[in-house]
Amino acid sequence: MWRGNGEWICRPLNNPDRVRFNAFADNNPKGFGLIQTDHNFANYQDTVDWYHKRPSLWVEPTTQWGEGSVDLVELPTTGETMDNIVAFWTPKKPVKAGDYLNFGYKLYWSALAPVGTPLARVAATRSGMGGFTEGWAPGEHYPDVWARRFAVDFAGGGLETLKTPIEPVITASGGKVQDFQVLELPDIKGFRVLFDSYPTSDSVDPVDMRLFIKTQGRTLSETWLYQYFPPAPERRKYV
Repeated sequence: MWRGNGEWICRPLNNPDRVRFNAFADNNPKGFGLIQTDHNFANYQDTVDWYHKRPSLWVEPTTQWGEGSVDLVELPTTGETMDNIVAFWTPKKPVKAGDYLNFGYKLYWSALAPVGTPLARVAATRSGMGGFTEGWAPGEHYPDVWARRFAVDFAGGGLETLKTPIEPVITASGGKVQDFQVLELPDIKGFRVLFDSYPTSDSVDPVDMRLFIKTQGRTLSETWLYQYFPPAPERRKYV
């Protein structure tokens, strides 16, 4: 999303266990879409549907859309050929019978969006078992407290020439985030932010996370959004 206030947002998609709906409020959005950033055949190895060649779709408003939200629907699927992701705009004011609405827009079918941010972009998102200390690894030690570890990679936007320390800025709607690390990644000329999410209650509500990086008060990256689904309470130990 390229929000009306100029903020760029990257929200990695999920294949959830049940239908999930998220609404991202905005006012006069500059653009949004479903973007496939990975076009490397080696990461797909698919010679039937050629997924590395699939296009992205970007929506560019050409008129003022006003207040509303970009809504995202994620449907569970067990097959790679099942279309399970939908994104669309919903006006804030409910639409009534007889109303007239006028929305100007352009659609771009291309490998990437026709516009981009000069800031660093989210290059990859990974997660696995957390809660272990340096020197211990999953399989060798089971942590005393259940946690989920996240690794978010940022690249571009001048990170390759940055000389000042990077500070991750993260908020979460639930649980506790801690154990931050920032690692330089020469292969992508960027950085990786590592952190753990710990449950603090029996809640099974999804945890909405928001992360960007900055240095000396200056924003360096687009904003990473993620929705994490905690395990059942009987599988947890708490901080």
